[in-house]
Amino acid sequence: MKKKLLALTLSALFVTVSASAQMSCCGQGDNPYKKYTKNLPFPMPEVKAPVFPDHQVVLSDFGADPTGSQLCTDAFAQAIDALTAQGGGHLVVPAGVWLTGPIVLKSNIDLHLEMGAVIQFAADETLFPIIKTSFEGLDTRRCQSPLSANGAENIAITGRGAIDGNGQYWRPVKRAKVSDSHWKKLLAQPEGFELRKDYWVPSESYAKGEKGADLNVPKAQTDEEWEAIHRFLRPVMISLVSCKNVLLQGVIFQNSPAWCIHPLMCENIILDGILSRNPFYAQNGDALDLESCKNALIVNSKFDAGDDGICIKSGKDADGRRRGVPCENVVVDGCTVFAGHGGFVVGSEMSGGVKNFKVSNCQFLGTDVGLRFKSTRGRGGIVENIYIDGISMMNITTDAITFNMYYGGKSVAEMLADGDQPDNVTKMPVDETTPIFRNIDIQNVICNGAGRAMEFNGLPEMPMDNIHLKNVTIRANQDAVFTNCTNIRQENVKITIE
Repeated sequence: MKKKLLALTLSALFVTVSASAQMSCCGQGDNPYKKYTKNLPFPMPEVKAPVFPDHQVVLSDFGADPTGSQLCTDAFAQAIDALTAQGGGHLVVPAGVWLTGPIVLKSNIDLHLEMGAVIQFAADETLFPIIKTSFEGLDTRRCQSPLSANGAENIAITGRGAIDGNGQYWRPVKRAKVSDSHWKKLLAQPEGFELRKDYWVPSESYAKGEKGADLNVPKAQTDEEWEAIHRFLRPVMISLVSCKNVLLQGVIFQNSPAWCIHPLMCENIILDGILSRNPFYAQNGDALDLESCKNALIVNSKFDAGDDGICIKSGKDADGRRRGVPCENVVVDGCTVFAGHGGFVVGSEMSGGVKNFKVSNCQFLGTDVGLRFKSTRGRGGIVENIYIDGISMMNITTDAITFNMYYGGKSVAEMLADGDQPDNVTKMPVDETTPIFRNIDIQNVICNGAGRAMEFNGLPEMPMDNIHLKNVTIRANQDAVFTNCTNIRQENVKITIE
């Protein structure tokens, strides 16, 4: 009996030491991220991981059920409060399935998931109240995000576990994107139904919301009207608003209701070695949307999305211009995008501006588009000082590289080809709603297989300016197209038409 107790004690000690060793990397010792801000073509301060007090609590000590059969919402809240009372520290989530409602992180908290730990958010809309927030660049209301922080400093989600958003409870599905057997299972669900031909929605509440919505933003006014479309207001899974010193490291983020990870107006943020993944049929299933953030590193990470992979935003139209916060000083390095509408994407919500980006050493494997920049008249905003160096792509469905200022509508070339003669074939007045794209440097790009090599499609009243293409090799079905661009320099650009 004594030997057994000794073995258990040693085992527990080993687990504690092992967890402490893993967590000590959060901001301790020499800064391993310093190298990413050296020798950039724009000034950017050094970004460091947050440092946490040497306190630790374990979720299971607060009565949490590890089997996924009972909600652990109160246990998470109590554990975070207990750490906060000590000045912060590490909340360790052991192996198990931890079913929960919303989790709200507070300052100086590291949510650390050990190997085998799965946090799964419950498929129950009543647990996620409707709140005022921002979605797709507009001020609106959505359900509270499953995991969120607002105005917090020094926060982290680290470890080797997984966070699952139970997205299938929230999302609509298009028939063309799933198999016959999958479609039959959807039609057999008691709440869901085919709203229109080949388009399934998860509930009547969702259908009501979609009928009165402009894209994903409904026009409800009263609290009763919002509540009537509760399920339609599917949240982003990880919402970090106005936070400072943020680290997401090592964890798997998957199966979100809408966007997976959404840092908004955050400063000094690091995403390192994460996997963000959604089913390929997930509507609005962006893997990462970095919006109006400053001083960010996205490194050594993998993205597999139902929409855009690594997406950069800064608000939409008047709401975005009123906010007026650009997304700036960002390094993307050593990342892989497996699927999605775009590998590295800017827009189309970029009304606050996007500037000072370095994207390097990345690979896009089977995305719809490789490098994707999109905007339209009415957005406003300036996208400038974008430096891309070292991109490998294969099996790109449409364009290897695209800059499209007619997102959501036809380009001048498309309108003329279709015989249209609308007003915007000619120049429109230039004002605050005119998007501006300039100072784009793209080097050392190889793409083996694309629908079209490149599309640079500017506005006649505001051509894209100062584009530098160097050492670009693309095999595609169609050649590059340049419309309304000035000061384009091409060095060693080789396009092979298949």
